[in-house]
Amino acid sequence: MAAWVSILVQVAVLSCAFYYIFLFFRGTRGAQVLVGLALVIIVMIGLTRLFNLDELNWLLSRFSVYLAVALLIIFQPEIRRALAELGKQPAFVVPVDRKTVVDNIVTAVEQLAEHRIGALIAIEREIGTRAIQESGVRIDTQVIPDLLATIFFPHTPLHDGGVIISGGRIMAARCIFPLSQRTELHRQLGTRHRAAIGLSEETDAVIVVVSEETGTISVSYRGRLSRGLDGVRLRRFLGALLVRGRGPESAWRRAQGQLDLTPEGIANSENRTKEESSV
Repeated sequence: MAAWVSILVQVAVLSCAFYYIFLFFRGTRGAQVLVGLALVIIVMIGLTRLFNLDELNWLLSRFSVYLAVALLIIFQPEIRRALAELGKQPAFVVPVDRKTVVDNIVTAVEQLAEHRIGALIAIEREIGTRAIQESGVRIDTQVIPDLLATIFFPHTPLHDGGVIISGGRIMAARCIFPLSQRTELHRQLGTRHRAAIGLSEETDAVIVVVSEETGTISVSYRGRLSRGLDGVRLRRFLGALLVRGRGPESAWRRAQGQLDLTPEGIANSENRTKEESSV
């Protein structure tokens, strides 16, 4: 009886572990690699057991030692994000002026989009961005629409790079965001969009991008990019995310209700953007 209880406990622990690993990697660039690697290992082990391939089985057992190192290299971005979430800071919360801050951001973005001025704005949530802030110029001022729009005006000293908003304040400008290394990204995406995706892959920040070529508004969150937004959808999405909820998952569910960031939704938004550009 005790042996069966022990087996059931081990199965339950492993099931929970595999479930949360799948949940963590779902929607990331490491998901397909993880599935492919697991299938290869399962097939190889099955074949060696079925046909009694002792030499190959011995080789696989020795290879497993190096597999752990390979996993650390392959899933380095995801592991870094997980470790960052363990030491995450308090969520982005402005109890009284939250709506005002979101409205000011959207107003500035609409102004920039109307005049086709490129912009890159990151709104910090739970994972800190101090290292990114130190790459730019510290400002630490209120989020005022005219001020935020002026920062990105061409030929001004601070227009190049990104702006980071933390705690309801503009903390730094001309910041250097990490570029995404994903090869499957659309070739039409410029440096700003790749920087937005890159930062969203490493942190849980919400990054708003304005294209200087088309004036298109885009938003990136958790490695996903949706294009062709308007002020109303952007305001709803920011309002759903930039408020303290019961957890990241509840915030993500609220945001999905305002903006479709699934792969199908991203593809549809890109198609809408192409159609609007061709008109």
